[in-house]
Amino acid sequence: MSRGRILIVEDEADVRAGLRTVLETEGFTVEEAADGDSGLARALATPPPDLMLLDLMIPRRDGFEVCRELRARGSKMPVLILTARAAEVDKVLGLELGADDYVTKPFSVREIVARVRALLRRLGDSASDPTSSLRIGDAEIDLERARIRRGEQEEPLFHYEREILRLLLRAQGSPVTRHEILNEIWGLDSFPTTRTVDFHVCNLRKKIEPDAAAPRHLLTVHGVGYRLVT
Repeated sequence: MSRGRILIVEDEADVRAGLRTVLETEGFTVEEAADGDSGLARALATPPPDLMLLDLMIPRRDGFEVCRELRARGSKMPVLILTARAAEVDKVLGLELGADDYVTKPFSVREIVARVRALLRRLGDSASDPTSSLRIGDAEIDLERARIRRGEQEEPLFHYEREILRLLLRAQGSPVTRHEILNEIWGLDSFPTTRTVDFHVCNLRKKIEPDAAAPRHLLTVHGVGYRLVT
């Protein structure tokens, strides 16, 4: 039985082949695309894949554009970016456009498999959570549909953003450290960094707070982490 359907969008045939071999050995069903246009079409097909491995530097439509268009069309599919670009600005941009995580080439097979498993596990945990909606300030949050509405504006709530909210809600106003967030949500404290948490919190603030620069609800506890005030 398949552990899930993985779409690899990567223009280098040897990289695609290597990833396919590893993922199929782990029990996943794998689909491939060599450019952004065909990758986006496969991602939006019915039924969609369970997760996308997305290279940034691909022809026709780059990974940034694929991710932007995927989220603009309402897809909540987890996206794991594969990038040879070491600049932090590229990683931040990918996360801001809706990617859930990134891996910098050259990457290890163990890291890829572990991150894929973590993304799919957290997605399954979210689907079984009975909590469906809440209000934080003037933001109405629908966890089941993964949407945030403030006034007339509605935005998607991406996978890790939703998981951070769930964790902070369970803490009931107490501070949660960045390392606790990494260990609880990613389950891979040796791979992501605390900056990864900060990226997602920054995006959450833009969606929840009236003024993201002066947050009232998603608060930084200096030297510790974050806490949520509803």
